[in-house]
Amino acid sequence: MKKIYIAGHRGMVGSALVREAEELGGFQVITTTRDQVDLCDQSAVFEFLASDKPDIVVIAAAKVGGIHANSTYPADFIYENLTIAANLVEGSRQADVPRVLFLGSSCIYPKMAPQPMTEDCLLTSPLECTNEAYAIAKIAGLKLCQHYRAQHGLMYHSAMPTNLYGPGDNYHPENSHVIPALIRRFHEAKERGDASVTIWGTGTPRREFLHVQDLAKACFHLLSLDAPPDWVNVGVGDDVTIFELASLVATTVGFTGEILTDPSKPDGTPRKLLDISKIKATGWTPEVPFADGLAAAYQDFLATLATGAARL
Repeated sequence: MKKIYIAGHRGMVGSALVREAEELGGFQVITTTRDQVDLCDQSAVFEFLASDKPDIVVIAAAKVGGIHANSTYPADFIYENLTIAANLVEGSRQADVPRVLFLGSSCIYPKMAPQPMTEDCLLTSPLECTNEAYAIAKIAGLKLCQHYRAQHGLMYHSAMPTNLYGPGDNYHPENSHVIPALIRRFHEAKERGDASVTIWGTGTPRREFLHVQDLAKACFHLLSLDAPPDWVNVGVGDDVTIFELASLVATTVGFTGEILTDPSKPDGTPRKLLDISKIKATGWTPEVPFADGLAAAYQDFLATLATGAARL
């Protein structure tokens, strides 16, 4: 049985990884809370990894948020994410951990990258300014794994997921990502009987969305490969406009009012669609239909709201 340390197990991605490990079997899952091991504390991370000696480390821990959070707290985003990546990668090397999987984000690619974005467009032109700090930290984590693999012969590699959604998401009104933000906004508007809901921006940017369950399956698929790519895109290969997304969420929630746009708010990158041909060539493909995933995400929101466990 392999010992797998899932850093960030309380988040949406980390909790999905824990569920997938338990469903697959054959893994002894190790987790830590921030009180037990502060991932920004180098000595604490090194000591923990040297003591527990996992066979696999999956770096799902990160400071994350939407456009508002990334624009407002760029120093926090770059510092915390850089520090987490550096501590866990170097700590794993020192503890002789043979395998590390680092989770990044599609925002690592340039703002005006050719669509769909292939892995080799990395660092070819400027990033989107609203999430540059987060993107640079994720690029650094990816490059850490790439260069540690090349220099030390360690199987350290990365996965770059597109926009994620699913159970355990963060529904904060300002700091959340677009799908949970819309779910909460449309749900509350329906409850109040509002005639309309206004969404940020023009509604024209296109985005791709992957259910977190599909990401978890992709991660364990990559961990099963003897020679995975240094980094690989994980997405669905299709996208929708933000306005189309808002309409889908409104239908899912049961909101029947008007949807308005606010062009004074930032749109972010015009389009972010991943080319997933590389991971599909290894035998993985996404499984969760978008409409089904949205319905399940809304039901999870309602369930956690009822129990007081929703991340609001």
